[in-house]
Amino acid sequence: MAGKKSFPLRLDPLIYEALERWAADEFRSVNGHIEYLLREALRREGRLPGPRGAVRKEEKSDADD
Repeated sequence: MAGKKSFPLRLDPLIYEALERWAADEFRSVNGHIEYLLREALRREGRLPGPRGAVRKEEKSDADD
């Protein structure tokens, strides 16, 4: 896997505070938690390449209910 891409991200302070609390609950850094949330959303939508991005048909239909 290639190195990580860095870029500035501007967030509303209330969103950041909520993410900070959520990340602490999950024992992650805010950056790590944002990456986790994005990866999960991309995986659910089948937008990640390869087997890690593949979503089973049953999982997709369960999410739609």
